[in-house]
Amino acid sequence: MLARTPDPLDVMVGARIRILRKHRGMSQGELAGKIGVSFQQVQKYEKGTNRVGASRLSCIADVLGVSVGELFEPSENKSAAAKSPFRLLAERDALRVLTAFSRTTNPRVRRAITKLLESVADRQSAVKPSTVRAAAAKRRRTTSTTPAKFRRDTGPLA
Repeated sequence: MLARTPDPLDVMVGARIRILRKHRGMSQGELAGKIGVSFQQVQKYEKGTNRVGASRLSCIADVLGVSVGELFEPSENKSAAAKSPFRLLAERDALRVLTAFSRTTNPRVRRAITKLLESVADRQSAVKPSTVRAAAAKRRRTTSTTPAKFRRDTGPLA
C-alpha cells in the first residue's frame, strides 16, 4: 500500500497554524485544549498529515485571533508559494531565531549574526550529511569529558 503524501495546501495551512501558535507563545497542548482535540492531533494538523475541517479551522482561527483567510496563502503560482518567506518561518526554530534577531538593535551585531548563520549554512551544505551525523555523535560522546566551563548546559563561561 502506498503512503499518502500530504497535500501542499494542507501543509501550508498547518505551517501557518504553527507559526501563529508559536508567535502567541502557545503550546500545542494549549491549542489542543482550546479546540477540543489532543496535542497529537494538533501536531498532525501542523505537519499537514491530517486535514483541518472547516469548523475546526474556524475554531483554530478564533483561538489564534486571526481570520480563516489569514491561514491561507494565495496559491495561483505554486512554485512561488514554495519559495515564500512565510514558509521559511515554518522551519523548526526559525521563528525563535528571527525573534531574537529582532531584539538585537546594533547593526554591527546584526551583520555578524547574519554572516555567522550564512557561514554555518554554507559549511553544512558542503559537508555530507553522514559526516555531520558522525561529528554530532562524536561531540555527544566527548561532552562528558569536556571541562564544565565549556559545556553548553552550564551557562556563561566563568
